[in-house]
Amino acid sequence: MYSSSLTRRSLVVACMLASVLAINRTYELTLTNEFIQPDGFNRSSVLANRKFPGPLISAYKNDRLKVNIVNRLTNITMAQGTSIHWHGLFQNKTASQDGVAWITQCPISPGEDFLYDFNVGEQAGTFWYHSHVTTQYCDGLRGPLVVYDKEDPHGLMYDVDDESTIITLGDWLHLPSPQGWRDFENPQSTVINGLGRLPNNTDTPLTVVGVDLGRRYRFRIINTACISSFNFSIDHHKLTVIEADGIETHPITVDVLPIYAGQRYSVVVQANQKVDNYWIRAIPQFVGVQPVNETGVNAAILRYNGSESVEPQSLQNGTESLLEQDLVPWVSSDLASRNPDMSINLEIGHSGHDFTINNKTFRPPSIPVLLQILNGTLDPLSVMPNGSVIVLPRNKLISVSIPGGLVNAPHPFHLHGHSFEVIRSAGSNVTNLINPPIRDVVNTGLRGDNVTILFRTDNPGPWIFHCHIDYHLEAGLAVVFAEDPEGQRSGPDAVGTPPDWEALCPKWNSLKNGTQYSVNDDLVQP
Repeated sequence: MYSSSLTRRSLVVACMLASVLAINRTYELTLTNEFIQPDGFNRSSVLANRKFPGPLISAYKNDRLKVNIVNRLTNITMAQGTSIHWHGLFQNKTASQDGVAWITQCPISPGEDFLYDFNVGEQAGTFWYHSHVTTQYCDGLRGPLVVYDKEDPHGLMYDVDDESTIITLGDWLHLPSPQGWRDFENPQSTVINGLGRLPNNTDTPLTVVGVDLGRRYRFRIINTACISSFNFSIDHHKLTVIEADGIETHPITVDVLPIYAGQRYSVVVQANQKVDNYWIRAIPQFVGVQPVNETGVNAAILRYNGSESVEPQSLQNGTESLLEQDLVPWVSSDLASRNPDMSINLEIGHSGHDFTINNKTFRPPSIPVLLQILNGTLDPLSVMPNGSVIVLPRNKLISVSIPGGLVNAPHPFHLHGHSFEVIRSAGSNVTNLINPPIRDVVNTGLRGDNVTILFRTDNPGPWIFHCHIDYHLEAGLAVVFAEDPEGQRSGPDAVGTPPDWEALCPKWNSLKNGTQYSVNDDLVQP
């Protein structure tokens, strides 16, 4: 009895100490439609604080984030309702703040504000935020989010880690994304930190990343693309990987970093070359468009301070590419050594414009899944999307396998609410049960692959598992894992729902058709 009481008191003291040390980090993102020319082509977009990409949101471990969203969108060729997902953050006990329209909330109506309010907990690393309403983030609503660790185990490996060392990779469409999706539009350009270049246009400015000779830089690389994966490299410089998707890894040095939509890496780069300019390359890898090797296309510039302000003449060198299966987490778990309690196989199919998982195309419900659960609708076959919701019991080890291949493969799948162990990676036929990579977005590979992940159901909530090629999500390539529905409603891990969250659906439902995007509205053709 004494020991148990002492333990409880110690936990209370620890929680109080964490609360005292935590800081409220407050931000406001005002969403507006703005004309921008990131690659020289002028088009209307959806921006946060008139920036592309959006402003950096940062915090430290255990901080509380409060981000007020001010929705002032008016362009009727694109979605006007919105929601913001905090990609990679688990939202323990705060699934209502996960920001997925029709899964964890109704959209934020045009003309309304909404405050996201949650603790980042013990997570640290490289994350990002983006719209999770239809294909809206393809129109520009995306930005970096970093949670710093004052006791970073890799802290002695680098000298600089700040806003200047964040590198966002993206692609850019010239049509509003709803029309682009209907017309199967491929991206016109690659953008790095919001700037890119079309072929045969050397006048468009490129992003310049400045470095000082002799210093070591932690570059946080985020693939914010709507569609594209990239092979990332810096001419004449090695990349030492120390983090993948918010998980510290044992350092591994490569020349080329394959990075799929939604994935993030931290790499240490030593500025140890001749003072000069070097190409930073992000070569897109997707079906239908071949990489372009013209000067400055799919590129940015690494510029040593003291060098001329000219474009590089460097050539790409080094071909050693990161293999996901070679990633070893800094702190390994023991999940892979145990037998799973439940094994799920997700068969991906394609029919016309739609994708299917186990013969079902995901269609957003008219009532958010979380709201259904909290209102007592626990049967996934009653109101939730029939066949697209899988109920998972509490505190069980879940194995999920996804065969590779099919049209537009590979598909990068992202799981909300969790990271997972990748016990079989794309391109490998080896099952790793000792120290598998841990991440939250996995490339499911090509024909013959059978990517397999493991995670424990220790975070009650409705967590969507979806392809992060946004066109594919819009075409139904998703399922929802309804984790411990009863635990979402009551008990120590029950999901909190603040009053402004509860007001979202009534406000949305009061709008007239044609003034916002919903599953039943037609957007106006541009």
